[in-house]
Amino acid sequence: MSRSITQRILLYIAVLLILIWCVFPLYWAFISSIKPDRDLFEKNPSLFPKRITFENYVKVFKERPFHINIKNSIIVAGITTVLALVVGSLAGYAIARLKFKGKVIVMSLILAVSMFPQVSILGSLFLILRGLKLINTYTGLIIPYTAMNLPLTVWVLQSFFRELPKEVEESAFIDGASKLRTLWSIVLPMSAPGLVATGLLTFIAAWNEFLFALTFMQKPSLYTVPVAVALFKGASQYEIPWGQLMAAAVIVTLPLVILVLVFQNRIIAGLSAGAVKG
Repeated sequence: MSRSITQRILLYIAVLLILIWCVFPLYWAFISSIKPDRDLFEKNPSLFPKRITFENYVKVFKERPFHINIKNSIIVAGITTVLALVVGSLAGYAIARLKFKGKVIVMSLILAVSMFPQVSILGSLFLILRGLKLINTYTGLIIPYTAMNLPLTVWVLQSFFRELPKEVEESAFIDGASKLRTLWSIVLPMSAPGLVATGLLTFIAAWNEFLFALTFMQKPSLYTVPVAVALFKGASQYEIPWGQLMAAAVIVTLPLVILVLVFQNRIIAGLSAGAVKG
């Protein structure tokens, strides 16, 4: 009995330490964002702000077009997510349900694509997009973002589709429904956890991507959030507006954290599909 209690206490302590490890950076960014600039460099920093001000949040939008950067990120990440889910659903359903030769090879190739480091294809991709006149366009980011996120989308969805009962689909076929109709009306509604999981992961990946956005978007009016935050400048070239940087970090991170917390059960269900059998 005492051994069981000890193990439980150790488990709670480990969970608490992991929670502090994960939450503390966001907490520190928040308290830094509501501190006056002169309090950010005090010799003995406190875990609680002595003076509170929201001036940094006002400056983020007043002194720079941060609302435009947020709009750019929403457009790019949103369209990328929709395209990845549409194409990934069709490909995942075909792999999970259709019988064709070379299925293992196809899945291996899909997995291999996700292993390429971004920087290795950056130069050639830039030349292709420049030749297609897609530099400084939303399309120039959406296409590579979709290609980058499709492997994960296909893998997760095909694994989830395999776990669905075939009897429901067979009943639809008997009633005269086509495979596409069955996918849209029956399979996708039953696959909500997998769609939510892959959709959120795709959105977060596209929202946080920096290298391609920095290279392919060369106009400040088209910068996405990560690029805009990285290029924040102070009153002079030697000044770094740390308070505004922390405020911007909180603004763009908090909504994602809330989304993950709201849909955490569906994310876990979607990512764990096929882990036991299949």
